[in-house]
Amino acid sequence: MREREPRLVDDDVVDQEQVEIYGARAKSWPLARPTEITLDVQQRAEKCLRRKRRLQGGRGVEKPRLVEIPDGVRLAERRDRHNLDLGLFREQLERAGKRGGPVAQIRSEPHIGTTHNPTLNSTAIRSREQHVQHRTMRLLPALVLATLVGGLAVSQAGAATSSLDSTLVALRAPARCTDATLVTMAGGTVVAPSLGLYLVRNDAARRLVPALRKRGSLRLSTPNRVAGSLTATAFTDPLVATEWWRSVIGVDTLTPPGPGRPVTIVDSGIDVTHPEFLGRANTETLNEQEPAGVGGEHGTAVGSVVAAPENGIGLVGVYPEAVLRSWDAAKGAGTQLETFEIVQGILAAANSGPGVVNLSLGGEQREDVIEQAIYEAVRKGTLVVAASGNSGEEGNPLGYPASIPHVLTVGATDSSNGVASFSNRSRFVDLAAPGVAIPIATAVGKGWRTADGTSFSAPLVSGAAAWVWTARPELDASQLFEVMRRSAVDIGAPGRDDAAGFGLLNVPAALTFPAPVRDPLEPNDDIEFVKVDGFYDTSVPPLTTPARRATTVRARIDAIEDPRDVYRVWLPKNGRVTAALSADTNLDLGLWKQTAVSVTQRVAGSDRLARGVKPGTTELLTFTNKGQGRYVFLAVVPSKGVREATYRLRVS
Repeated sequence: MREREPRLVDDDVVDQEQVEIYGARAKSWPLARPTEITLDVQQRAEKCLRRKRRLQGGRGVEKPRLVEIPDGVRLAERRDRHNLDLGLFREQLERAGKRGGPVAQIRSEPHIGTTHNPTLNSTAIRSREQHVQHRTMRLLPALVLATLVGGLAVSQAGAATSSLDSTLVALRAPARCTDATLVTMAGGTVVAPSLGLYLVRNDAARRLVPALRKRGSLRLSTPNRVAGSLTATAFTDPLVATEWWRSVIGVDTLTPPGPGRPVTIVDSGIDVTHPEFLGRANTETLNEQEPAGVGGEHGTAVGSVVAAPENGIGLVGVYPEAVLRSWDAAKGAGTQLETFEIVQGILAAANSGPGVVNLSLGGEQREDVIEQAIYEAVRKGTLVVAASGNSGEEGNPLGYPASIPHVLTVGATDSSNGVASFSNRSRFVDLAAPGVAIPIATAVGKGWRTADGTSFSAPLVSGAAAWVWTARPELDASQLFEVMRRSAVDIGAPGRDDAAGFGLLNVPAALTFPAPVRDPLEPNDDIEFVKVDGFYDTSVPPLTTPARRATTVRARIDAIEDPRDVYRVWLPKNGRVTAALSADTNLDLGLWKQTAVSVTQRVAGSDRLARGVKPGTTELLTFTNKGQGRYVFLAVVPSKGVREATYRLRVS
């Protein structure tokens, strides 16, 4: 799991090793940007939506229909598919600028997915609803507009450049309605609309990034790198007669449920013609899967551990009738995954509803956009499971996404229930599962083998979690996270440790383990998570508002996976806010200014407005406002030495 990222061709675009993050900057011309006080996240989203609706015309841009292909595969045929003459478009924009009217670009983005058809035993490509996105851009002075359009236009001849010669560009939330046209005119393609994230060729990004930064529209820019790799030790013996892990995790005496909560593997794709998947019901491919020989080897193996069916051949997965979804994020030989592909896979799963996402991938580079995608998935009710990594014999470097908070991280054990030597150790490991000599399906030769790696421990947990969630639908993702790790069997040194976390996966215990209280407003680990247009903003609503001045919330804190909780609360004009906290251990309360950057500040003269009267299991904080009404931030932070807590917070 330790692939080095290739360097960008053009060193002038962005720094190779650092991500540029830009906050609000002075504008070169006035833009109507409502302040945080008067325009909340929902209001801003509604305003953006109304603006889009006003631009929508009555004629569709594309009409999908199915056409017969000799090999039995159905493809969507596009209509009215014209190449955009950027030179003509620039002239039209300039004429529009002279008229002083708004400029709109209509861009059609079809989403085509593939689903294995158990009747035809072939891959059917479905044409999904065609989404037409309208983007508007405030008019620039004519000279500036001509300069930008001329500099940012990308020829079709250059469009075939590798996506690794590209930059990921994210717009701030207020700019997603106003400046998206500027990005698409630069040849940018949408990666994740909810993140305002685009993929832009480096030569265009060299001009685009400074322009967006000058407008105060840039959220971040970062190279599109190889952000993860798929690794396992060399295949050894043919498929063993039994799957030894079944009795270890306790499923050998259980009857798994029928289809329920889905498991999405973001991996190298599945070979749907393999005997384990040929004719298997509830198998969905969310994008085109690379064929065997190019990709699909790692994804086929991971998918078989999750959901190989009881079909009289090969092996049986941990949850045989699971709804199994696959996003192919790999390129080339199927072992390297680019940042934007991983982001799209995570969000494709999250946007389809609550479920489990399996990430048997990793790298040592922390990627902000992948982290943002994971936080958005968590916010939407997704359980994200990741392999801890296979570098336990190489110094245990922190791997990502395994070391991101709110990710259920899985280490590997052997047949003696000891942690495998190759399994990464870190404080982020939550539990362990078998990962040595695991029988898997292989796309090479469409057979079966055994393999080692945390890549196969993670899908055991993912499949088991989907099983438990199907059997216990009243749980939410935050509760399921705790149930899966806290029901584990302690192994090794007593208590939670860096090698196995809480212990070894135990499915029978997870099916009956008492559910903890829900943690409803995650992720809210710091101000940037809950601030409007914050760097990790996932539209967490404010705890109190001008219309709702009092409320009560119950929640949890974990020093590693959920280190603190921050809430946005309304401070009324010439009024008072009171927060009363009761917990099962010592916690601290603090109230922070609207301009604060983080609640982790420990210096005198910081942005903290007030703190609890005294530390302890009960705290009271009161602050009187002598100015205008505004939002401020209320933080619940564990006291020194506290690893976890459950609390009740009343704000009035």
